[in-house]
Amino acid sequence: MKVVLAFSGGLDTTYCAIYLAKELGYNVYAVTVNTGGFDNNERTQLEKKAVSLGVKEYHFLDVTEDFYQKGVKYLIFGNVLKNNTYPLSVSAERVFQAVAIAEYANKIGADAIAHGSTGAGNDQVRFDLVFQTLCREKKIITPIRDNQLSREEEIDFLRQNGVSGDWEKAKYSINQGLWGTSVGGKETLTSDQYLPEEAFPSQLQTTGSQTITIEFKKGEPIRLNGMRGNPVKVIQQLNKLGAKYAVGRDIHVGDTMIGTKGRVGFEAPAALMLIKAHHALEKHVLSKTQIKLKDQLAAWHGEMMHEGQYLDPAMRDVEAFLESSQTNVTGKVKIFLAPYRFYVEGIISPNDLMQPAFSQYGEMNNAWTGEDAKGFVKILANQGKILNTVHHD
Repeated sequence: MKVVLAFSGGLDTTYCAIYLAKELGYNVYAVTVNTGGFDNNERTQLEKKAVSLGVKEYHFLDVTEDFYQKGVKYLIFGNVLKNNTYPLSVSAERVFQAVAIAEYANKIGADAIAHGSTGAGNDQVRFDLVFQTLCREKKIITPIRDNQLSREEEIDFLRQNGVSGDWEKAKYSINQGLWGTSVGGKETLTSDQYLPEEAFPSQLQTTGSQTITIEFKKGEPIRLNGMRGNPVKVIQQLNKLGAKYAVGRDIHVGDTMIGTKGRVGFEAPAALMLIKAHHALEKHVLSKTQIKLKDQLAAWHGEMMHEGQYLDPAMRDVEAFLESSQTNVTGKVKIFLAPYRFYVEGIISPNDLMQPAFSQYGEMNNAWTGEDAKGFVKILANQGKILNTVHHD
């Protein structure tokens, strides 16, 4: 029997690799899915570890470009920040990792599919939703959740099976990917504490400041400081640059899918700079109605993505709208960078609707007369006058 295991190399998935083979009798196909968080050295180490655990086969699937084209791109188009804070750094990744694993399981004709999620978080829902949709005939096995295991019980089991390792729990849990890095620790289990400086994976490296330029074409980032690159490359460069200034940090507080409140820290310099820059550009080039409608649909799309509902066909409908809305979102955005902070200086776009030929806000108009303005305001006030007359008390 074949089981495909979503393998990260941590304690939980190490336990799963041994348990699935020795206790349940499966041939284990361990799969790591990269959404922009692993370098070549980490890839090599993961393969060595999986092989040492005796898995039947190990595969490393890189879906970073797919993650951008089918996920991140629309998060930029929609300026998606859950609760006005979180750019869905990890939650969006999990969906694409689950899809890649499900497709691989179908490809090799696996009998079952497994992951190391516990029963206490959102990831179990994201993985299971995708697996149940794409692998309808396959059994889903979650040893940690199913057996309600403690960390100590997992370590004892591994030692009994001859698996050694440094299982000392890290002070902070880190999940890194293209769209940002999540950070969890004792402070995020409270409501009143902020993560200390050392908790964040990137430390301040510079004391100076600079202005950078991000160029967008139809909503997608295509250049950083005049150097052309595909959007993934631009995001990677922005992450490196922003990390030197220690920007893009915050703590997200939200409602989980299992009914609890949760906090998680994150470091996402590229995501926050791109969303802020893209939003500023849109405010100059889109109509008022476009912005109002897009904000509503983008918020819905982000919520569905966060909760693992990516495969719902309505998501494709909204994505078509978001793509259409980006037709005129082309131009350059200047961002000022300094230690621990950044802000948008301004934009340059051939589609800028802030046109002096028509008027200058608060200064001069060239498109109407004073009498036109008085008549417009009089009509605009008419409903209020009627309401106030009828309900004057």
